[in-house]
Amino acid sequence: MTTFSDIFKSSFMENLSSVSIPDALIALALAFALGLFIFLIYKKTYAGVMYSSGFGVTLLALTMITTLVILAVTSNVVLSLGMVGALSIVRFRTAIKEPLDIAFLFWSIAVGIVLAAGMIPLAVLGSGVIGVILLAFANRKPHVRPYIAVLQCDGQASEHRAVEYLKTQVQRCVVKSKTAQQGSVELNLEVRLKGDGTDFINDIAALEGVRGAVLVSYNGDYMG
Repeated sequence: MTTFSDIFKSSFMENLSSVSIPDALIALALAFALGLFIFLIYKKTYAGVMYSSGFGVTLLALTMITTLVILAVTSNVVLSLGMVGALSIVRFRTAIKEPLDIAFLFWSIAVGIVLAAGMIPLAVLGSGVIGVILLAFANRKPHVRPYIAVLQCDGQASEHRAVEYLKTQVQRCVVKSKTAQQGSVELNLEVRLKGDGTDFINDIAALEGVRGAVLVSYNGDYMG
């Protein structure tokens, strides 16, 4: 007959003391602090079109969750094998639009692993160095900002006039795409401005045969 004494002597109850509560609280507190640091760096260096606060909170949670998982894995070999099998069936289907977001995801996971392994100085020092590097390079603005000029013309003659005038007003002009239909030509050109003035786009729109002229800031995501 099973008694209460047998229950408290089971291997399940023995696992409760494998990770001490003070150590777990310290690890989670440090994971929260470094995760918050990663979140602030992400918010400071974000250069996309629309900022997502949910992704920043995910970085904070991911750091703490990784720390919790690694603490459990390092305390039990059998649990570590089961954890590997469980994670192997998980499929993440969320698309990462910004390449820099991948670096932040790996950063959060790496900090959680290093903290759970007890390498606190490495986690703190490494996070500080990575944060400084990201602040220095991610917010670095190019000397000449690229733009995309979209021109709509009614024929080849007006197209040549518009392009030739555009080349005289900008520092660099490269055709990215061209769409030709019956009585209509649309051009997408990458341009580099000589200064801050954009009045030349008004002059192009006023040319004979030009139906429309649009100038948009180019951040690498534009598809012509």
